[in-house]
Amino acid sequence: MKVAIIFNHPYDGSFCNAILSSVLTGLEKGNHEADVIHLDKDGFNPVMTSSDLKAFRDKKPNDPKVIEYGSRISQADHLIFIFPIWWELMPAMTKGFIDKVIFPGVAYDYSNKSNTAMKPLWLKLKGVSMITTMNTPSVIYWGLLGNAIQKAVLRGTFWKLGYKNRKWISFNMVKMVSAEKRKKWLIGIEEKFAALV
Repeated sequence: MKVAIIFNHPYDGSFCNAILSSVLTGLEKGNHEADVIHLDKDGFNPVMTSSDLKAFRDKKPNDPKVIEYGSRISQADHLIFIFPIWWELMPAMTKGFIDKVIFPGVAYDYSNKSNTAMKPLWLKLKGVSMITTMNTPSVIYWGLLGNAIQKAVLRGTFWKLGYKNRKWISFNMVKMVSAEKRKKWLIGIEEKFAALV
């Protein structure tokens, strides 16, 4: 299986980087091929400009990175996002990726003349996984704060595009848990993606 990974964290010593390493180790053990799109190291520009909006209307992206990323993801069987949750949502680069790459003519097209029903263009893609870190307890994030990230990414984006296989792995209270618990989390991630089907 070919797996595209969208990674966003600017600090090399972050737990997100440890997660990325475990995912890559697991994929290698499962004989999967990984293609990492590291938004920070690529210097991806998340800002939607007026020319980007015109390109959106015309279904013809003009940002070279958007074209490159769209082409790479079109070859993938599975898509993984790894990023931290800051102030209940994704960092700017991940949001910009969704705004600029989940784009008509790249990730989807419309299946009717009124431009309301979407059909995916990444036809090989069979599933989407999202792995996040945060320091908020899960009961507060889900119950009190409304589970914004799941609504925005897995439902508001990939459900609308028609992808049925959508998974979210949330690591909560990362700074507060023991190093031993974090190690167990990483082992579990490695095992999960070694067995990816």
